Amino acid sequence: MAEEVLEEVMEEEDTQKGKFMTFRTGNEYYGISISYVNEIIVMQPITAIPEAEDYIKGLINLRGKIIPVIDVRVRFEMSQKDYTDRTCIIVINVKSTTIGLIVEEIAEVDTIMDSDIMPPPTLGHKGKEQNKYVYGLAKTGNTVKLLLDPERLIEDAAIEIPGEENQEEEQ
Repeated sequence: MAEEVLEEVMEEEDTQKGKFMTFRTGNEYYGISISYVNEIIVMQPITAIPEAEDYIKGLINLRGKIIPVIDVRVRFEMSQKDYTDRTCIIVINVKSTTIGLIVEEIAEVDTIMDSDIMPPPTLGHKGKEQNKYVYGLAKTGNTVKLLLDPERLIEDAAIEIPGEENQEEEQ
């Protein structure tokens, strides 16, 4: 029985290996390993958090669970842009923290092999905020996608939500 469960988990990991949810923010395309992605949702009403960092847009209520959301564009020190009907939230789970990433537009799920990932160049990128969140570059078709490390992306954005542990236990 345990072997069957282990096989299923390994098969699931194999099907996710090399798969990235890609999205556009500004003029760039980014990718995040699909293993972090829970779901993609349309924009929701956001409750602002007083005195939070400007990229932390606030909290949403997703089926009874309170989730902090950050605007990827603002996180990368790009100018704020109005949300459109293409704007959505990628709900990710990183180190047992669920957080929403507001992105301008979902592109596709892309398969990118490890052999196609190069480290980002360091030349001429001093002071670019987004580069500290990028662990690799992937050339797919005619575009280059910047692959994000979600742990670094939310590192200093971690928000403690009172009672979150209780919500987990109740479900």
